[in-house]
Amino acid sequence: MALDDATTAFLTQMAEAGAPPLHESSPQEARLVTAGLKDMYGPGPEMAKAQSYRVDVEGGQIDVQVLVPTEEPVGVMVYFHGGGWVIGQIDEFETLGRQLAHRTNHAVVLVDYRLAPEHPYPTAVDDSWSALQWVEQEMESLVGKRLPLVVGGDSAGGNIAAILSQRAIARGGPEITRQVLVYPVTDADFERPSYVAAENQLMLSKDSMVWFWDHYAPNAADRQQPDASPLRAQDLAGLPPAIILTAEHDVLCDEGEEYAAALREAGVPVVHRRFDGQMHGFFTMVNLLPGAAAGLDFVTAELARPARS
Repeated sequence: MALDDATTAFLTQMAEAGAPPLHESSPQEARLVTAGLKDMYGPGPEMAKAQSYRVDVEGGQIDVQVLVPTEEPVGVMVYFHGGGWVIGQIDEFETLGRQLAHRTNHAVVLVDYRLAPEHPYPTAVDDSWSALQWVEQEMESLVGKRLPLVVGGDSAGGNIAAILSQRAIARGGPEITRQVLVYPVTDADFERPSYVAAENQLMLSKDSMVWFWDHYAPNAADRQQPDASPLRAQDLAGLPPAIILTAEHDVLCDEGEEYAAALREAGVPVVHRRFDGQMHGFFTMVNLLPGAAAGLDFVTAELARPARS
């Protein structure tokens, strides 16, 4: 299926702006481009509570933003943003976080993990693990009571959410009830069919994923570890039920769907939907691409029903 009209128009607009391809940019230049998209998303819904905190991590502190939609949320979602572990700040994802909180009635915690290349692998995962533990420990003060804990993320953030789901099982907690993986990075293999398909070389391309991995995990051996490539974990049994979204025109489509299949084979309840006519990044482009609303509808509906066996 061809890209939908809204996506085609957006890509045309971006091309006319004249920004260089991501893989030809420095990390600082790439961060400026993505930061410029924030104003296009507009404001998100009002929250009952919106507050920032500082969380201690190895070697420093990171910011988290807690968005509580109502006085009676039904769960807490710790959400890790995408950006290839190199770009992205939580203020760029605040509109998405507010939409997620409003639609699902979950308190949403956005995590500002430190970025590569200044903070390479495994900093993003370790920072996020510290944030997850902090949320679990502080939940009663944040939302008033113990609630089901969900992890979620898009792209590199989906990678982090998948890895933390594995780590929580291996380390005996925190107890995670769902994992929401939006076109997640699950493997450092650039030769899958979706990676090399010409029609998938869009905002995210094979070249840009190589660029991301080179900044995040320049040592090729590190990329084979399950806390970099969660698809390479030897045992996926016992992981929390997964909600997985993939995009038809995405270099990461195959590895996301392989991870869904591997989870199912290990006995993990999985619901997966491929969004036809969509490219990588559609989910986060709230108020900009219709696909974002469809993705949010899907996540909202699945979180509202019991996990499928």
